[in-house]
Parts: sequence; C-alpha cells; structure tokens
Amino acid sequence: MFIGRERETKTLEKLYRSDVFEFVVIYGRRRVGKTTLISEFIKDKKAVFYPGIDSNEKQNLEILSASILSVFTGTEVGSVFRDFHEALELIYRMSKEERLILVIDEYPYLANCYGGISSLLASFIDHKFLESKLMLILCGSSLSFMENQVLGYQSPLYGRRTAQMKIRPFTFAECSRYYRHFDRQELALAYGVTGGIPLYMSKLDDRKSMEDNIRDNFFDTSAYLFEEPGNLIKQECREPMQYNAVIKAIATGSSKISEISGASGLNDTGATSNYISKLMSLGIIEKEFPYKTEHSRKTIYKLSDSMFQFWYRFVPANLSLIGQGAGDRVYQRVEKQIPAYMGFVFEEICKQYLWQENLKGNLPVEFTDMGRWWGNDPVEKRQTEIDILADNEEGEAIFGECKWRNELTSEAELKELQHQSTLFHYKKNVLILFSKSGFTDGCRELADKRGDVLLIRFEDMEWEK
Repeated sequence: MFIGRERETKTLEKLYRSDVFEFVVIYGRRRVGKTTLISEFIKDKKAVFYPGIDSNEKQNLEILSASILSVFTGTEVGSVFRDFHEALELIYRMSKEERLILVIDEYPYLANCYGGISSLLASFIDHKFLESKLMLILCGSSLSFMENQVLGYQSPLYGRRTAQMKIRPFTFAECSRYYRHFDRQELALAYGVTGGIPLYMSKLDDRKSMEDNIRDNFFDTSAYLFEEPGNLIKQECREPMQYNAVIKAIATGSSKISEISGASGLNDTGATSNYISKLMSLGIIEKEFPYKTEHSRKTIYKLSDSMFQFWYRFVPANLSLIGQGAGDRVYQRVEKQIPAYMGFVFEEICKQYLWQENLKGNLPVEFTDMGRWWGNDPVEKRQTEIDILADNEEGEAIFGECKWRNELTSEAELKELQHQSTLFHYKKNVLILFSKSGFTDGCRELADKRGDVLLIRFEDMEWEK
C-alpha cells in the first residue's frame, strides 16, 4: 500500500511536467521509503533506474549499461558501455527531444567506487543536459555524503540541483492512515516500535493485538525485525560490535559523550565521538541542545529511530530467553516497562500535533520554532526539564508537558509546569498538559482558574487525514 508522500509526489510531478532539464536530489536514512517513492513516481514514465551497488567501478558500469539498454531495446542486453561518459552520452541523445528520467539510486556507492562521477555529471549538466529534457534524480542513504558531497559547497554538483528532498519517517498521522484496525493507543505503540519507517510498519499486522505483534516481530529469532538492527549495522559499519555497544548505551539511558563512552566499554571519548558521527550520518543518532542553546557542554545524544530505541532497550537483555523460544515470557517482563519507553514517543506525537494545530491557527500562541529544554532551576536549586518549549519573536511562548501514564495527570504536575515557565521571561505564556489518561478534578479546576492552560487528552487529539 502506497500512502503519504503527497507533497513529495506533487513536487516530482510538477518538475516532470516542466519538460526542461531538472536535477533532483533525494536522500534520507535507510528503509524510509525513498526507492518506493521514486518507483511509484516513474512507474508510468520512460525512465532508466540504476541501483548503485557497493562494489567496484566495472560492476557498477555493467549494471548501468544493462539498465540503460533494457529501456531502449526492451530486452536484457549483454553489451557494456566502454565508460560512464559513453553511457551518459546515450542518455543525453535520447533525452534531447523526449522526456526521460535517469535515476541513480544509492549514489554514494557509485561515487565511492568512481571518484570522478560527480565531476562528469557536472560537466554533462553544464554542456549538454541543460539543453535536454532529462530529469536526473540522485538518491542516497548516507546523510552526510548527500549533504556534503552532493548538496555541499565543495561538491562539483553544487548549485546545479533544481530541487532536493530529505525523506523523513512517517508522522503519527500518516501511520494512523496505514493501519485500519488498531485503536488509538495501539496506534501510538505501533508508531513507537516502528519509528514511522514504512518497511518496519509493513511487518505489523493490525488484525492482531500489539502484544502479539511485538512478540512475533521482536522476540522471535526468525522475525525480520529481530535481525534488522544488527543486519543494518553490519551492512554500514566496519566494526559492528562497537557501534552496537554505543547504540545500546544510548538506548539504556546514557546521553552525554562521557556517559556513552563509559557505558559502551570504549572508555575513549575520541573514539566514541567517531562512532557517533558515523551513526548520525546513517540517521540513527542525533545530537540535541536545550532549546535556544547551542553550548557544547550541554550537548546530548539520542536515538532518532524509536524502533532502534525499542530493540536495543529490550532485545539484548532478553536474548537468552528469546533464543529458547520464550517470547511470551519476554513480553511479560517487558510489558511493565513499555509506558516509560512510550514517554519520549508521546512527546514526539504531541509535538507533531502542536505543529498541525499551529499551522491551522488553532492555538492561543502562534509559534515559529519548538524544542525541548533542560537546565538549572536557580529557585529550586536542581536540574529540570521541559518537554516542549515553543515561542515566537513577539515574546510569546508555549510550555508543554507530556504524560503517558495510566493514572490521571494531577494538579501538582500543572503547578510544576507553571513554575518552570517562570524561569523564562516571556510576556505571554500558555501552558499545555498532554495526558494519555486524562486529568484529576483538581487539575481541571486550577486550569480553569488560571485561564492560560490547555488540557489535552490523547484520545481527544484530532488528526488530519
């Protein structure tokens, strides 16, 4: 089922209809659906789809030759172009009068084995493709490579693209459109354990309970998702054991570089930093600062992929039982920890909801940016955290707290959020409490009395279809 990506598809169709040379760069982490998006777009169009492989120049040229000749002859042909220049020359000739799409998927693989490809493409663009009707699409999963070696200033291709798209995981709203039979809380958990990654989403069956889905997909050695994190790390990293240790350290609570270094057993912050940089390039880890702050001493690292967060938090600790086929027992052990795991997932859902309502003009403060804040509370003389802080240039702000618990959110929690808001000097504050289970009478009474508070139950959030 192809869902979502309406904006990306609309943009691609618009560029295609221009009937002049277009150069589109599409990138995003693995499994996020880049190839599916491109395949859906080109399915009714004349297109050469060339998947770069992690091999040598000769084998990549053979695959490109086969991709080109099969389109122009309609059959698989054994001929191979003498070089990439000759292959691109044919592409140019065939696109001079007729709209043609050339897709180079996993472009970093090709560029790594043939270092001159970017310069060659740049030369063709400047001297030939600009006069053609070619639509060139370069696609890649290495975020750092695509951002620096394709989009970056130092790239020979710099300034030649006509559009770029960073493909992100599905939002909670898009995830909700994919599953038809889960209830609202099951949808949240499904979103959490898949991270909105389309391939991972496809492994869940919404005709089953989430208990069955988690047990069958994570606590069974034959399941795809049981093997997925390890396989992806082995595919992308030369020292998978060290990378796995870093990911597990973050998944189980370490966030500062020194903590990650110690918990992973590396005990070398320099080496740890290198591993983290690689994982950031793969879209698995991201760095975070307190909102409105970019101080290196306050930098923390977190997993940007909540499926990896779930896997590394719960699977390694239970490998022996999983190996013995005791998936039911593992789930019983894990079940009581799921609400805590869902805390940061719920924060992300609430942020997405606020952006939706902000763009619709439904909030008392229209904000321009949003983030999470943590730091020192000089009044209470302790460290404190604010789940959501959103503001604008007019000095107005929203302070939000997200509670994924089975009990009602209390008056004390509203008072704490009110106190946190006094640590800042905005001329207008709006407080928002999000709750999975609802609110106590005391909390509601205090909110009514203040008049600057919104209480939002998860079940009451309405999402655009």
